[in-house]
Amino acid sequence: MTGRVRAAALYAGGFLGPFAGAVPTSMFPELGAEFGVADHTASLSLTAYLVPFAALMLFSGTLGARWGAGRSVRVAYLVYVVASVGCVVAGSFEVFLVARAVQGGANAFTTPLLLAAIGAVTPRERLGRALGLFGALQAAGTTSAPLLGGLAAEVDWAWAFVAVGATAAVLAVVGLPSSLRAPSGESHRLRSVWRADVLRPAAVALVGWACLGGMAFMVALRAVDEFGLGAAQRGALLTGFGVFGLLSAHAVGRSIDRLGPRRAVVLGAVAGAVPVVLVGVLPWIPAMAAVWALAGMTTQFVQVGLNTLILSDPGPNRAGALSVVLAFRFFGGAAAPPAFTPIYQADPVAGFVIPAALLVLVVPPAMRRRR
Repeated sequence: MTGRVRAAALYAGGFLGPFAGAVPTSMFPELGAEFGVADHTASLSLTAYLVPFAALMLFSGTLGARWGAGRSVRVAYLVYVVASVGCVVAGSFEVFLVARAVQGGANAFTTPLLLAAIGAVTPRERLGRALGLFGALQAAGTTSAPLLGGLAAEVDWAWAFVAVGATAAVLAVVGLPSSLRAPSGESHRLRSVWRADVLRPAAVALVGWACLGGMAFMVALRAVDEFGLGAAQRGALLTGFGVFGLLSAHAVGRSIDRLGPRRAVVLGAVAGAVPVVLVGVLPWIPAMAAVWALAGMTTQFVQVGLNTLILSDPGPNRAGALSVVLAFRFFGGAAAPPAFTPIYQADPVAGFVIPAALLVLVVPPAMRRRR
């Protein structure tokens, strides 16, 4: 199998993880009817995927690199296939949730290793645009999952998981480039990633995602409270974030190559504070939708910039370091609702101003180069 096909599979894996994670979003009524549970209970299918995904990523990159990147990714895809079959044949909602949790755990062993593999085969001066393309495909997976999942549910929701399992099977057969299939001899110790030059970007990932991408629920709350938008209208409003992030990701990656990852992350955070404030105060829905879409682009500067920073660092265990940063990003998304909802309920404007202030106050100092 050609190296070009295997290289393409690196990016295809970037699409699969977010797509499989978000694909139940538009099929809660069908899942509820299938398993005899309420729609809000069916939404646990998202939580069941994301919790093990984020938790295991604290060490999955290190363990996967220690076992061999190629072997670990291939096994993870095969586990993905088995878990997808489990989703299709589940006889109860509890079994379905277990299968979803296994899918999330398997994804924890693919995402950081795929990113590290891209970093290993990409010249440093082109790393930003390569990771920008990976980020674009991740955004495409997240953005397209509700639409394609909804289309599948019109026939039978199980077909969405059949497609996920089939894609994982193909990627398992393709594997990684041959140069990445065996352990590299690099130090892969869990404690090697718990150092300041990893924990600072991890803290930025937590704050950056909590105060940018994690604000989607706040935008939806304001859309209901201020404008009385229905579910479909709120969905259209929120989709702009992912679509503009997708369309801008490759250009953002090229900009990161020119600016350097540290400057790019600071630029994304400081610039992102502006749409976060505006989306909380603008009195016109089209303007609100436009600035929220702009936030999708600034978020790509933060996410892709952090990935580029970690993978361009010559320090030990880059896969493990990236895994920790990604885990903190998703912890930030989980922390945003309980952290910001009480502020919004007390003062709706402050609910947006405070996250914007955190972006400006936390990210630039954390990204300053230390001696």
